[in-house]
Amino acid sequence: MLRDIVLIDEDKCDGCGLCTQACAEGAIKMVHGKAKLVADFLCDGMGACLGHCPRGAIRIEKREAAAFDEEAVHAHLRATGAAVDRPEPTAHPARPAFAGDHSGGGCPGSRFASFDRRAACTTTADDGPIASELTHWPVQLRLLSPMAPVLQGAHLLVAADCVPVAYADFHRKMLRGRAVVIACPKLDDTSAYVDKLAEIMRSSRPAAITVAHMEVPCCTGILMMVLEARRRSGVDVRVLDTVVGIRGQILREEEIPLDAAA
Repeated sequence: MLRDIVLIDEDKCDGCGLCTQACAEGAIKMVHGKAKLVADFLCDGMGACLGHCPRGAIRIEKREAAAFDEEAVHAHLRATGAAVDRPEPTAHPARPAFAGDHSGGGCPGSRFASFDRRAACTTTADDGPIASELTHWPVQLRLLSPMAPVLQGAHLLVAADCVPVAYADFHRKMLRGRAVVIACPKLDDTSAYVDKLAEIMRSSRPAAITVAHMEVPCCTGILMMVLEARRRSGVDVRVLDTVVGIRGQILREEEIPLDAAA
């Protein structure tokens, strides 16, 4: 039958194994360090695994495939031992529980998690408690999937990773109400960043994008990445540029026109 089903791009897959944990049907397993769809009839096509892939290696395609078989799923889970009940891990209410069987040896810290803003961790300052404005994990552009649900229609903050260190009020003035990714345009291998940002724009349709970078010339590369990604994506999203001085002050804030060249 013609239906939606998972497609895994092996070239993008880095073998972290996070998708295997997100698939309740056990339809994905690690084979020679790569994620594989075990059988078409085990995949329900709902795509619960998409937001857990840090490389954007999973998508849903419509093709001829065997019908989803729920009875076969139960038999498969019993055969693999995955149906055995396990206690839920205990965690701080404002943090995700990074636990479980991480097939393929991937780092559990790259597992996607979203946080309830009302249960945010706080720290104490001279003028009272300060709440964290972070609503998801991971935040590294290299690790966050373009399909992460937190990106859908969000105001996206693309920040050079020195900005939160230099700008003292980063959480309240920049991060609040926004999804965030961070990267270093000078030290990172940024060859795949433009394509990933373009995919985020196409698939998540952000309401706006704020780019925050330092005043030093090499740091403007992160703005160039976003503008080139906007051009490639064909999505007319507003891009706002914020420049932070090395002493932590805001030097400039402006909107970048749609016809601006990268």
